[in-house]
Amino acid sequence: MLDAIVVGAGPAGLTAATYLRRFHRDCLVLDAGDSRARWIPESNNCPGFPQGVAGDELLRLMREQAQKFGARFEHAEIDAIGREKGGLVLSAGPRQWRARCVILATGVADTLPEASWTGDAVACGALRLCAVCDAWEATDSRIGVYGPLAGIAAHGLFLRSYSEHVTLLPTDADSGTDEGAAEALQQARDAGIAMLPAGGSLEFDGERCSYRSPDGTATGFDSVYPYLGARTSAGIAAAAGAELTDDGTLVVDAGQMTSVPGLYAIGDVVSGLNQVSVAVGQAAIAATRMHERLPFAPRVAGDAK
Repeated sequence: MLDAIVVGAGPAGLTAATYLRRFHRDCLVLDAGDSRARWIPESNNCPGFPQGVAGDELLRLMREQAQKFGARFEHAEIDAIGREKGGLVLSAGPRQWRARCVILATGVADTLPEASWTGDAVACGALRLCAVCDAWEATDSRIGVYGPLAGIAAHGLFLRSYSEHVTLLPTDADSGTDEGAAEALQQARDAGIAMLPAGGSLEFDGERCSYRSPDGTATGFDSVYPYLGARTSAGIAAAAGAELTDDGTLVVDAGQMTSVPGLYAIGDVVSGLNQVSVAVGQAAIAATRMHERLPFAPRVAGDAK
């Protein structure tokens, strides 16, 4: 049985692995290879990179740092978490691992437009996935906000502070019955945010996206932010007894531990601001509290651990 297993090798999981190894805890990282950070063309609000850093490069550097201190990695996509005396059991099909404590750092996966060009559009900034991360780069440009009408008005309002050219691109015409959504829609109209007819489609010409309305009219944008929801693996933890919020994220205490003893959660799988810097901070907290929870391990000279 290991001291710790970290599930996920994004910025959160890699930071946790580095901390745990520097606490001289044996630590295995299970990585499915699909960190959300890999979609980042260039991050300009990640501390320590004044010239910006691409997501793939950030992950490479953080993985190299964790490996420098002895973190081990295996490729696996966990499908179940079980509880047993003294720890937790992780399963990926027929494979199993056991640890006294586990950090879940699996993040979320954005739901993107179903098109073959999605990756290319994200790479060149025609599609942008995080307004908090990169709306600065879209300042004063033509911005489209694509998704269900009930949800995109609030996002449009956020982006209105970056550009006067913001347009809502609703996938449906239903604003829902939520009073907050209706109020946001009215505020968007009052702020001068335009809205195109619902039910159109997104297109990409290799440089920018356009929205083709149901009548065939195409409107071009410098950047489009799709808000189509996200998938999360929080349900795996919930099946083991972890409590979820109403929006499906994991509830954690001040030390990042879920309601399951020994099971911690950090990063985008936890409710809060989905940012690299936030995930890194949560990782430091979780790894330190986990180290304090694990059995005391006095150092023996020459111990390879």
